[in-house]
Amino acid sequence: MSQAPIDVYSWPTPNGHKVHIMLEECRLPYVAHPVNIGKGEQFAADFMAISPNNKIPAITDPVGPGGKPISLFESGAILVYLAGKTGKFMPAGDRAKYDVLQWLMFQMGGVGPMLGQAHHFRMYAPEKLPYAIERYTNEARRIYGVIDKQLSKNRFIAGRTYSIADIAIFPWLRSWENQGIVLTDYPHLKTWFDGIAARPAVQRGVKVLADLRTPITGDKEREILFGKTQYQKR
Repeated sequence: MSQAPIDVYSWPTPNGHKVHIMLEECRLPYVAHPVNIGKGEQFAADFMAISPNNKIPAITDPVGPGGKPISLFESGAILVYLAGKTGKFMPAGDRAKYDVLQWLMFQMGGVGPMLGQAHHFRMYAPEKLPYAIERYTNEARRIYGVIDKQLSKNRFIAGRTYSIADIAIFPWLRSWENQGIVLTDYPHLKTWFDGIAARPAVQRGVKVLADLRTPITGDKEREILFGKTQYQKR
């Protein structure tokens, strides 16, 4: 019996790309529903019913555990779910599985938040604050160094095999220039990065919804994404 399509509510950002890439790698059928975060569509009641943190991505799988529908938010949780559903990109053995999970948590707790802040203060902040730019650019360099060191000993982030840890980290490094990074300063990371970027499923995944995205230029979009709109009671 064929798999019913998974509904993916997303936008072409690093966190969105993670799930798009995973679905492509797993060859799961899915339908991508754009949630334009520059226009505030992440605050719509029907989206927040499955993503109460008003963040993309979120999914609804009509054939979840026990054959019943399931909705999930948080990109890391979605990657773990899809790995469990398909038996792909997550090792079966406990030791190898925890190696993958610790690097996935490294992405969720460090790579995403810190590189996101570096990108924000360098590119989008209305005031160029030297302290913030220096702090987060330095943290970006530290994180790239951690990844480069890990990849000096391993072909992939968590060891010898490609996993959801690679899928989670890769999209966040695609904007390395805007994070104040010189990629050639991290030769092991660059070799890995180029290899991941060449994968056909990755190339397909980063194109999902990409034609809908436009540069953030207006004050209204900045307010929706970064300002007090995020903190209003809903």
